Amino acid sequence: MPSKSACLRHTEVPGQLEGRMLQGQLPNTDKNLTPTPASLSATDPQGSETNPMPPFSIPAKPSNQNPQAKANPITPQLPMRPKLERTLSLDDKGWRRRRFQDSQDDLTVQNGASPCMGSMQDSVAQSPACSRPLPCLSTSLQEIPKPRRATGSEGGSPSLWSDCLPGMISTSLDLLHREATPGGGSPRLASLHAAHTPPAMDLNIASSSLRTANKVDPEHADYKLRMQTRLVRAHSSLGSSRPRSPLAGDDHSIHSARSSFSLLAPIRTKDIRSRSYLEGSLMASGALLGADELARYFPDRNMALFVATWNMQGQKELPASLDEFLLPTEADYTQDLYVIGVQEGCSDRREWETRLQETLGPQYVLLSSAAHGVLYMSLFIRRDLIWFCSEVEYSTVTTRIVSQIKTKGALGVSFTFFGTSFLFITSHFTSGDGKVAERLLDYSRTIQALALPRNVPDTNPYRSSAGDVTTRFDEVFWFGDFNFRLSGGRVAVEAFLKQDTEVDVLALLQHDQLTREMKKGSIFKGFEEAEIHFLPSYKFDIGKDTYDSTSKQRTPSYTDRVLYRSRHKGDICPMKYSSCPGIKTSDHRPVYGLFRVKVRPGRDNIPLAAGKFDRELYLIGIKRRISKELQKQQTMKNQSSSAVCTVS
Repeated sequence: MPSKSACLRHTEVPGQLEGRMLQGQLPNTDKNLTPTPASLSATDPQGSETNPMPPFSIPAKPSNQNPQAKANPITPQLPMRPKLERTLSLDDKGWRRRRFQDSQDDLTVQNGASPCMGSMQDSVAQSPACSRPLPCLSTSLQEIPKPRRATGSEGGSPSLWSDCLPGMISTSLDLLHREATPGGGSPRLASLHAAHTPPAMDLNIASSSLRTANKVDPEHADYKLRMQTRLVRAHSSLGSSRPRSPLAGDDHSIHSARSSFSLLAPIRTKDIRSRSYLEGSLMASGALLGADELARYFPDRNMALFVATWNMQGQKELPASLDEFLLPTEADYTQDLYVIGVQEGCSDRREWETRLQETLGPQYVLLSSAAHGVLYMSLFIRRDLIWFCSEVEYSTVTTRIVSQIKTKGALGVSFTFFGTSFLFITSHFTSGDGKVAERLLDYSRTIQALALPRNVPDTNPYRSSAGDVTTRFDEVFWFGDFNFRLSGGRVAVEAFLKQDTEVDVLALLQHDQLTREMKKGSIFKGFEEAEIHFLPSYKFDIGKDTYDSTSKQRTPSYTDRVLYRSRHKGDICPMKYSSCPGIKTSDHRPVYGLFRVKVRPGRDNIPLAAGKFDRELYLIGIKRRISKELQKQQTMKNQSSSAVCTVS
């Protein structure tokens, strides 16, 4: 039995249908659309669509076909004419097959499960919370609400719903023109609802494009929930021992599950628009070297530092591996900055730097490298931190002027990291058991002749001295082959070294010339040294663990040292101070120290290095690292394939 609701024929031109609807009349209506039990349950022949909302009647003008049907004309004040550009290009079946992924599907994909690939209608039908059809996805006009009237007005002016009505009518008309009943009938035009606020949509529909009505009407229940969705990024840092900072977001956001972490902090638009006089100043929160930027990378304001010295004795042969030297097993994590000073370095300085880059890997870059004769110094820094370094400056001092080969002297390298200035000095003092006075003179020449800093401003000029370069920097590390010996002769020293129990290092240091002179205040004023718990680093037979067995019988001594000084007490904390007994290519053992150094925020008025580093060395070191790993894997493969099992 045909429904009492009016039907549209396919003979109607879409433009005519649209114009008649905008004039407030329904085409081919037999009578007023008064709700009846039949109309409440009216569906298309397949019975696939239901009306979840109670129908409302809208009086329509009587048509010519049925002059007896009369009703009061109503001309709704609708906005501009709906656009039907998508009518011919919208595929109803393709539209129904489209499925918008919500945040729950994002979580499912992230956990490794396969998301549901059903249509959108199937997913909506399976969820009780999504059982209501959306107004903007309706295939008929039964879900298009009539503009609400403002209370207290006679004619009733359109409310906020009138602003979004054209978009919903356009979408519904598009689907209406494309949909036809299987039996060849025309699309069904159900009853238009009267002024009634649609129910609030459930929050498990994630697509923002499906929330047209709720975006413009703040009275809806989920409007405030939508507006409360904010992307909040927790604190993040670079430190290895610091926890990862997840990207916090609400559960209904499409991207909240996919973007789980980012080092970059979000920047609010309102903060950029503000024109505060503090914004952009040298000490403001937005400064490149300011406190906020420092807190991102070093929340505790302490950086990890590796300082090492090694007298290579001019040997061309380098150790097969430098892991024991640069990556000691006592340290669970690598350091932020590596500073390596070499005395009597190998003839191929570039090869030495390549080996350092190869050992440290792609996370580190060569910030600076300097040389003074056979004195080398290399600074490797984590590539994430290269943007906060000033220009690197260096200066040299020669203490043996008559020598054509600069084997004795000092090399100083300085730069500013954030707001903390660093000075690194590697020296090779005069050798000889009894030449303490000459070594003291070498020290005095060095602190007076090193012309640093040059262009980088002093962070605290009021505490600086023109006659001492070590007073012009916040943190100073002085390391090298100082050539101070253990007095008392070889026999007395060997008596301590040949003890059955552990070597009494404190007893040995009582004979140390450097310790004695530092207590007098004649050298390294203001400097400190970490406690020594290793054997003397000089002088060994090459390739062996025995001390000098030649006719000279040199006394074992702590010639290789690492000292430090700070403007602020407690800024430098030694973590480890040791030697590398496994590296035996020289008569000296390498000595290194691990430190934690306090870093302070700085000003943006210093000349920055602009991220410069030795890229050529970086590429060579990484290629060599990869090739060695491939060779190692090939060797292991050949060994496993050549293994033969015999059964007796």
